[in-house]
Amino acid sequence: MASRFRNFQRPRFHMPHLHVEQVPSVFSGAVGASRWSNNDLDPIRRGDRKWSVWALIAYWFSDAFNAATWEFASSILAIGLSYKDALGIVATGFLIVSFVIALNGATGVLYHAPFPVLARAGWGFWGSYVAIISRVILAMFWFAIQTVNGGDVVQVMITAIWPSFGRLPNHIPASQGITTAQMVSFFLFWLAQIPFLYMHPNNLRYLFITKSILVPICFIAILIWAFRSTGGTGGPLLASSAKATVSGSMYSYSWLSSLTSVIGNYATLSVNMPDFSRYSKASVKWQWLYVPMLPIVFTFIAFIGIAATSAGKEHYGMLDWNPATLISNWPNRACQFFAGFAFSLAALGVNISANSLSAANDLAALFPSYINIRRGQLICALIAWVMVPWKILATASGFLNFMSAYSVFLGPIAAILVWDFWWVHGMKYDVVALYHPEGIYRYTYGVNFRAIIAFVVGVAPNLPGFINSINPSIDVGVGKRPYTFAWILGFVVTSLTYVVLSTIFPPTESMIPRAILPDEVYEGEDTTTVTIEGKAFDDVERDGSDRNDWKKEEGELRVT
Repeated sequence: MASRFRNFQRPRFHMPHLHVEQVPSVFSGAVGASRWSNNDLDPIRRGDRKWSVWALIAYWFSDAFNAATWEFASSILAIGLSYKDALGIVATGFLIVSFVIALNGATGVLYHAPFPVLARAGWGFWGSYVAIISRVILAMFWFAIQTVNGGDVVQVMITAIWPSFGRLPNHIPASQGITTAQMVSFFLFWLAQIPFLYMHPNNLRYLFITKSILVPICFIAILIWAFRSTGGTGGPLLASSAKATVSGSMYSYSWLSSLTSVIGNYATLSVNMPDFSRYSKASVKWQWLYVPMLPIVFTFIAFIGIAATSAGKEHYGMLDWNPATLISNWPNRACQFFAGFAFSLAALGVNISANSLSAANDLAALFPSYINIRRGQLICALIAWVMVPWKILATASGFLNFMSAYSVFLGPIAAILVWDFWWVHGMKYDVVALYHPEGIYRYTYGVNFRAIIAFVVGVAPNLPGFINSINPSIDVGVGKRPYTFAWILGFVVTSLTYVVLSTIFPPTESMIPRAILPDEVYEGEDTTTVTIEGKAFDDVERDGSDRNDWKKEEGELRVT
């Protein structure tokens, strides 16, 4: 017995470390540059790429079927446009943004690196912080907003089970835009998201597949209800006599501002698509599937939102673009619960796919020694409380203004990513140099002045309107007109500026004769010894043999 106690070993508990784990590789850790990468930012190895074509399709179905898409189409109607205008705006907007999503997503498939790393090629290492910080703030805002949407339907679910919850006394001032019951529901949905924020992105594909099956069933069921309950007419908004209530210059302004907001709704994915496409094992050509798919899917969902809102107006006498409000008016509590569950699942999926994971990649790139994807997502969840998103969603106009503001910065960022890879560098990046700040993407003290100038020139025309949209009391005169088509203007102006500057002042130091892809780097790493002996990464050459040797002048980087 005594010998048993002597051999007994108490379990060891490891205290969490402030620094994230680093595995040495040519990209990060002891061999690479840990200041600029960690395991989650390194290119995905071939064996870890789990996303098939069907997983990518499920991802987009999961991302499309959510309350924001539903609400946004209905919000267009709230400012005086017709349902035909709304459908045309949604189709046009997603047709435009789908090309940008496909082009930037292809970069992730080829190099299997996230957006913050790929941005270094066009912006420089320190310059990329402009794009990263711009996006991380917006991603965290959108995470908070989707959490409000999820909280609304959680409130419907709880009330369906315990009707007394709907009569919970309110102790929060009306000026805050939220009630006690809504705050409780917000907290419960926020808490329910936490386990999913711990999941590895590869495993998230199962969540997206599940959502892409269950949520569309609910949406289609609501569409059927909308027409059956109105005798097949779809209600007043879909009537043949339903026309826009605005005309002339106001009609044009409303159409363009709504188009900008539609694009802004998913402008973040035009930038951060590599965060997901990097896990793809499918051919890069499948990224072009987004071009026909996204306009069709999102326009269909917009139509469902319009039809359901129209039916709700006919039945309940009010035009409310919040699906949680519509569901709460149904007399069948079981239908309320299951519809609320579907919308909560929708909010959960899109919150991770478009927001928390994007913010996590950005935070990891800013502080790679301390933050990985898991920690970044948890930080994003905590900051959601600071954003007070319920005030943003208090009115339809506030929602539209927020979405327009969202695209002011993302249009120029997306433009630089597209043109730098497909035009300036001719689809040829050195994936190793993307992780070493003294390499060919160093530019001038870590900043590519071409990208910075193009970004400023693209954002500047929209700044007066941006300021006015946030604070209408500030009169900017005609300066607010360009803001009507902020994303398109920013994308076009930045594209022209960046291409012209790169043509006049070509970044020759970052030009390479052929692309250096991660697979050949990992293959060389598995069979050879990697040493870093200097700073620069210029003139990478490879001999004509099949061996995995790289030759570099001046002995700066060797794989022997």
